[in-house]
Amino acid sequence: MALAYRSTEIYLEPDVKYKSRLVSKTVNCLMRSGKKSVAESVFYKAMGTIEKKIPDVTPLEVFENAVNNVKPLVEVRSKRVGGATYQVPVEVPKQRQQSLALRWIIDAANSKKGRPMYQRLADELLDAYKKQGAAMTKRENTHKMAEANKAFAHFAWSRF
Repeated sequence: MALAYRSTEIYLEPDVKYKSRLVSKTVNCLMRSGKKSVAESVFYKAMGTIEKKIPDVTPLEVFENAVNNVKPLVEVRSKRVGGATYQVPVEVPKQRQQSLALRWIIDAANSKKGRPMYQRLADELLDAYKKQGAAMTKRENTHKMAEANKAFAHFAWSRF
C-alpha cells in the first residue's frame, strides 16, 4: 500500500505559480467533481488574501508553516486483542502526516459557512500559521487521545 501511495507522488507535477508539489496536492484535495481550474482559483485567491494580511512573509511560507503546524506526530489505531479493542497510540508516517494536515485544514474551511471558500481557506491557513483554529484543535485532540491511551502502547508491536 505504501508503495502505491509513493508512486502517485512521482506523477504529481508542481503547480505553475509556486512550483510546489504541496500546492498541487492541496489543489487536488480542494477539487470537487473534477473541476481543477475552480480549485486552483480558490487556492490562489486564498494565497492573495494571505499576502494582503501578512505582507512581510511570502504566502507560500505561511502555507507551508501552517501545514507543518497542523501535522500530527502520533495518532491512535484500533487493535483487537482477545475480546477487547484497544486504542493504541502509534507514530504517524510522514506522508500520512501531510495528508491528514491538508484534510483537516480543508475540512475546517468547509465547515465554516457564509463566505466564499477562498476567504474561509485563507482564514484557516492563517489560524494554523498562528497555531490556532479548528485544524489545530483537531491535531491537539488527536495528540490528547494518544496521550490518554499510552498505557496500551505495548500492543503496537504488530502491523495494523
